[in-house]
Amino acid sequence: MTGALQQEVLFDSHCHWDHPKLQALQPDLWQACLDTGVQDILVPATRAQDWPALIALCTPHPHWHLALGLHPYFLAQHQTSHMSQLQHLVAHTKPVAIGEIGLDWHLPESTWAAQEVLFIAQLKLAQKEGLPVILHVRKCHDRVIKLLRQQKFSEAGIVHAYSGNETQAQAYADMGFKLGVGGTITYERARKTRHLVSRLPLSWLVLETDAPDMPMVHQIDRLNRPDALPKVLAVLASIRAEDRALLAQQTTSNCLSVLKLS
Repeated sequence: MTGALQQEVLFDSHCHWDHPKLQALQPDLWQACLDTGVQDILVPATRAQDWPALIALCTPHPHWHLALGLHPYFLAQHQTSHMSQLQHLVAHTKPVAIGEIGLDWHLPESTWAAQEVLFIAQLKLAQKEGLPVILHVRKCHDRVIKLLRQQKFSEAGIVHAYSGNETQAQAYADMGFKLGVGGTITYERARKTRHLVSRLPLSWLVLETDAPDMPMVHQIDRLNRPDALPKVLAVLASIRAEDRALLAQQTTSNCLSVLKLS
């Protein structure tokens, strides 16, 4: 590994590492991550049925960091008993975060109330256990911010694939949250997001791929991979006109700090 790469120690703050498409590429994919400087991965959960395999995958590996939660998009698959299961697993497996949780107003309005009940229950669990949260937010940043404030949530976390505005970013930052920057910025047409990340304080930002989803520009096979994270770093450095090594160091430090791993 070159000296430049040694300086660029990267943390993928959102990667569905347990996905069959990524696991089919092992162990070569993990070696490719290490070769490109991606040394840590946060692996969020989405559904209760996936928890056992996810725990088995991450627990033995010190750089694959486990998060457990119930994703709002899969609301129809969640059952009342899953919250008690989650409480038990959090106590016994010691994940680094509760996630991926949040609200998704891309889903029908008829689901929004149930989404909120589930979201608040998981926020309370995270608060009780002293854990940060990994937030999925679509079309409802103001509502999520309001609920975080109402719950007096103080453990912070990461807003995955941040898509809000500068005022909302400030509100999250005031509560200690970091904002996920991913493959969206590799598309020149994503002018709003690219402009926003050029202006926000670097101390607010973390890098992510959301692999195997959210492919980056020119990914012909449409399969996103965590070893592509340096592409996000390179575009961020170009947009902000800042030193790439500095961006790598600070975004990794931000991730370690908010996840209480440093």
